[in-house]
Amino acid sequence: MKRIVIATHNPGKIIEYKEILSGYPLELLLLNDLGIADDPIEDGKTFEENAIKKADFYSGLVDMLAPRPLGPRSRSLCDLGILAEDSGLEIDYLNGEPGIHSRRWPGYKATDQELIDTALNKLKGVPYEKRGAQFRVVMAYREKLDGKLIIGEGIQRGIILEKPAAKIIPGFPFRSLFYVSELGKTLGEATMQEEAKIAHRIIAIRNILPHLLA
Repeated sequence: MKRIVIATHNPGKIIEYKEILSGYPLELLLLNDLGIADDPIEDGKTFEENAIKKADFYSGLVDMLAPRPLGPRSRSLCDLGILAEDSGLEIDYLNGEPGIHSRRWPGYKATDQELIDTALNKLKGVPYEKRGAQFRVVMAYREKLDGKLIIGEGIQRGIILEKPAAKIIPGFPFRSLFYVSELGKTLGEATMQEEAKIAHRIIAIRNILPHLLA
């Protein structure tokens, strides 16, 4: 069974990855499982650049841990694959803002509520038909054994509502505003099972799944 490191500290993303990849012959490891608390500097100009930076950053940290055994089966860390991503919200009316700066949209690392307030303030008075937006994710999968890099991208279209329609999910503030017509509700109101069938991460995962399972 292939072992994959889910290279994120975001608890919401971890839950989503576990749901999306359940049922596949993959052993998922978390950064906490490896004692990794560091984060890379995300100074790329695109989602892809940042995703690759993350994959290579965590790959390097795993190299520093190898050949330390992991767990009672005493398997080394040399055979792991590293799955990293960069993602964000792109609002049509705002020419793709906040994009790669989604978490730091106001100019600093904002809270979930501050990000919601920023979006609503920037779209104040904008009619419904002009509030189109999309979640974009780019995943970078780095094989440890041969260094191969695989890129996958996924996009989920929706509409930004005038006020939150769901409780804020920690780490995913925009989902309470993001209405998806296929669901008839916001992503924040959808179950993890509903979201895992249509959202941007499942689209990106499908693009790279053959390499995860190879």
